[in-house]
Amino acid sequence: MSKNQELLFDDESVEKNDVEPGLQDEHNPLETEHGPLRELVDFNFLQYASYVICDRAIPNVADGLKPVQRRIMHALYEKDDGRFIKVANVVGHTMQYHPHGDASINDALVSLTNRGGYLIEGQGNFGNIFTGDRAAAGRYIECRLTKLAREELFNKELTRFLPSYDGRNQEPVTLPSKLPLLLMLGADGIAVGLSTFILTYNFIELLEEQVEILREKKRTPYKADPMPDFLTGGVMDASEYENGNGKVKVRAKIEERKGRLVITELPFGQTTEKLTASIEDAVKKKKVAVRAINDYTAENVEIELVLSQGAKPEKVEKALYAFTNCEVSASSRIVVIRDNRPVEMTVDEILHLNTQQLLWVLEGELNLRRDKLLDAFHTKTLVQIFVENRIYKKIEQCKTGEAVRKAIREGLEPFKKQLKRAIVEDDIDMLLGIPIKRISLFDINKNKSDLDKILEELAEVEKNLQSLNGYAIRYVKNLIKKYKAEYPRRTRVSTFKEIEVRALTATELTIGHDPEIQFAGSTVKGEELLQCSSLDKLMFVWGDGRYQMMPPPEKLFVDGNLLYCSIFDRDREMTCIYTHRKETYIKRFKFGGTIMNRDYQLAPDGSKILLFMEGCPEEIYVRYRPAKGQRIHQQMFKPENLLVKGAKAKGNRLTTKSIQYIDTKPGRWWRADEDTPQGVLL
Repeated sequence: MSKNQELLFDDESVEKNDVEPGLQDEHNPLETEHGPLRELVDFNFLQYASYVICDRAIPNVADGLKPVQRRIMHALYEKDDGRFIKVANVVGHTMQYHPHGDASINDALVSLTNRGGYLIEGQGNFGNIFTGDRAAAGRYIECRLTKLAREELFNKELTRFLPSYDGRNQEPVTLPSKLPLLLMLGADGIAVGLSTFILTYNFIELLEEQVEILREKKRTPYKADPMPDFLTGGVMDASEYENGNGKVKVRAKIEERKGRLVITELPFGQTTEKLTASIEDAVKKKKVAVRAINDYTAENVEIELVLSQGAKPEKVEKALYAFTNCEVSASSRIVVIRDNRPVEMTVDEILHLNTQQLLWVLEGELNLRRDKLLDAFHTKTLVQIFVENRIYKKIEQCKTGEAVRKAIREGLEPFKKQLKRAIVEDDIDMLLGIPIKRISLFDINKNKSDLDKILEELAEVEKNLQSLNGYAIRYVKNLIKKYKAEYPRRTRVSTFKEIEVRALTATELTIGHDPEIQFAGSTVKGEELLQCSSLDKLMFVWGDGRYQMMPPPEKLFVDGNLLYCSIFDRDREMTCIYTHRKETYIKRFKFGGTIMNRDYQLAPDGSKILLFMEGCPEEIYVRYRPAKGQRIHQQMFKPENLLVKGAKAKGNRLTTKSIQYIDTKPGRWWRADEDTPQGVLL
């Protein structure tokens, strides 16, 4: 439990001074002293939280296993005879150690079998990691330990045991694993107040990294060589990997074959069913130009995508990565049990711990082997002395058991220097148990040869103990040589270029406008206003000065007064000329920040927009309506010196005369031979 969790349930952290003085009386429910019910709830919750964290959801860094997985492996080891065993039998045997139902054990066993085949070899239908199909029932399928698990995971003499949940059996606290199982298998789990998600790594690369650690080469922090490797393959970008506590992006492997796209490898965490469902959804939304999906997956992934007519494979591939599960992100957070408490670690730290455990296990095995060799040397030497010097003859005249034992001790006394340790009572019992036939057929030369071999092996063991790092390096290299062909890297490491989704979907939608029915939108047929992406925001402006920003509509009633429609850009400069109460104004402005689907006004109520355009025209030509006594009939204005203001600004007065024609270029209504003074903007 973290310090924060401990503080959360620390009653002493609540000071009496924190309670208002007026509330501290004998009937006050806010007093710091609580009744037995509160204490019971706190105690039970802490017990439950501790149980879920340490005994259920979070793996142990020592052997990389959760409790249910460890119990399954222990049960398999107890029943192991090299042959396949019914999964249902293994589940039943595991229930001696696991206090939960058979379903959870069965699911955990199937999951372990499908995680690279490192520990359990299955026979029968164990499901399909590519399609997501479930395994057959436990009574129909069989399993056994792999050679790798049998040789590298178990050693009863180095295993610490504790009573099982009912006290009838003994189960291992952790297995004396010589493998970096935590990173090989990966893990995920949700506990009380924390969770873990550990990606899988390539077995051979982990071993190679352990060799580098044993050689004590300096390595750059947060630049661990091993990269995640997934059973489903794919292509991975690990630029945000951060030594196992960041994230990676994984893409499906897509090949082009005769104008069609074929998915041959899946991203992490995806099945063919999930992937095809995401593609179908994107096709319905018209984001991916695919007209047919054919799934031919069996032993290998093969999803064929038939492209729409005229679609380019390169563009469709980018769309698949942008809008479907062909590209996914996997965030990693390594939380493990270490020294009976949850801690957050990096890949580097875990590999160093696993390497230390490898050294500890190898040293333990060497010490055990040395002790056994010394026992074998002692026993063979005693037998040779006993037979060669006819000590057995001295016990023929003895009448009691004690006299027999005394005669043997006295007979062996002159030869003590030939032994590696002192003589004990068990040695006397062993000598007394030698059959007469064995004594008569005893081969001294063969016994001496056996003793020489024992001494030779003992010297080798002592040498390895003195140079443990070198022995460990040779041990790991032998594992690499033995299993390298069996466990190749499946996921290719690369760097992805960020897909510009807006550029990819720039012409995804066509906004049409039908003046007769007075609707505009992506489903409206009529005059094409523009092409845009579903990610764009559009700006609509009406002739009365009302404007609104919105996502591309499917069908929008625009009245018969729609003036302008474009992709929204808050910094785009606009020019607007409008008439209000017989006066005409001009303004240059930017829309600036606007709220989606809210109405705004460019001009006061009752105004009428005469000219609306993007940018700033060089000149504006105006023709006035004929009026009595009017001397100036047309004018030209230059608005380039006007300040750019906000959309709600009133603008500069253009004229008080009634305008008949206005445009940025002179039309047929313009009189070139007529006197045209330049207008002044007030």
